[in-house]
Parts: sequence; structure tokens; C-alpha cells
Amino acid sequence: MLIIIDNKLPGKAKKKLAEYGNLMELQTSGIVYEAVSGHPDIFFHHTGDQWIIAPNLPREYFDILDKHGVKYVIGEQDVGEKYPATSIYNAVSVGNLLIHNFRNTDSMITRTLEDADLIHVDQGYTRCNLLAINEENFITSDHGIERVLKRFGKDCLYVDPTGIQLPGVRNGFFGGCCGVYDGNIFIIGSLAHYPDGKIVHDYIINKGGRIIELFPGPLFDGGGIFFIN
Repeated sequence: MLIIIDNKLPGKAKKKLAEYGNLMELQTSGIVYEAVSGHPDIFFHHTGDQWIIAPNLPREYFDILDKHGVKYVIGEQDVGEKYPATSIYNAVSVGNLLIHNFRNTDSMITRTLEDADLIHVDQGYTRCNLLAINEENFITSDHGIERVLKRFGKDCLYVDPTGIQLPGVRNGFFGGCCGVYDGNIFIIGSLAHYPDGKIVHDYIINKGGRIIELFPGPLFDGGGIFFIN
């Protein structure tokens, strides 16, 4: 298995993840602003067994994906230095849902998922702010996303992003701390250090998820963890 992460993840988190597969550690320069320069959810969109990738992802990472036989298509637009150009691949796909601010979405995503049920939210950094446990249950650190998903009949828990670490900015977001694989919710950090940690723990367990904490420190927004099996 190939696991895509930001190279700035804490060393203990990397060591734990390496028990599950080979790490592909992202590091870019001069493409987007520094805080998110290694975030997988800036450059990749995952839907089913298909990956949609920003064309200006550095060539070395395409070579790694090719070596591992990963199926992907290349998006239409380069990601840019600042928002909203940093958000064009930062959508959430789960089941038959596609959730994003569709004013920003790369057209390759909407073409590939032309039969999906679209849910528009105003937050362009949708994947950063939203953890999809499954097609019905979500955790978000954005009140706007929470309101929209509840209007669509989804169960959505709001949690405060205060205290989530993202070097270079005031705080990160909960979705960016997480990855999902085979019913496991991988969390970069420990919920014991997070004020809403007990609420998050109970919600995930009650919805049938399993929690794997990657190191015993504060939650760290690494732009998600993407697993390619």
C-alpha cells in the first residue's frame, strides 16, 4: 500500500503509518503557500479507485505513482499560490456524493463524477474541513458545511478547530488531521489533547468506525492522509 502524506508530519506519526505501507512524502516549493505546500488534499482528489491529480504536482511524484501502478487522470487546472486556486481539488467524494464549493472545482472532477449527487458548500477547503466517516455521517470544523449537510439529511458533528496545529497559520482543521482506510479513522495526534476529543471519539465509535491515533501529541493538520491499495 502507498500512503500519501505531508513530509512535515511529526516523526512518530510517520513511523506509525509506515507500519501500514510505503510512505510518499509530499514537499513542494513555489506552487502554493508554505503552510499547505505538502498537503495531499491540495494536489489530489480521490474518488472510488480513481485519483484526479493537479497537473503541476512535481514530476517525481507522478513517477512514484506510476511505479506503484496507480490509476489516475490529470486535472484541467494547475493549483495556484493562493485561495481559491489552492482549493480546486479539495473536494470530498464519498459513496455517490460529491461535496465542494463548485465555483472552484476543477472540471475534471465534475466530469469524472457526472452521475454523482452534488452538494454545494461555500467552504472551498472542503476536504480540509470535513471528515466523511461514510455517506451518512460526517465530522466538520466549518459551521457552513454542518448546516448544508444537515439540510440534506446527513448526520454531521461540528467540532472547534481551535488548537489544531498547522505551522504558519492560526490553526488547522479537523478533516486535515485524518485519513480513512478500511473502516479505520487515522488521526494525526491524540484526541486526549483536543478539547472536543471525547465527543469525536464517541461519535466515531457510535458510527462504526475504529480510531488509530498516530502519535501522543496535539492534533496536526497535514492535509489528510491518502491510502492507495
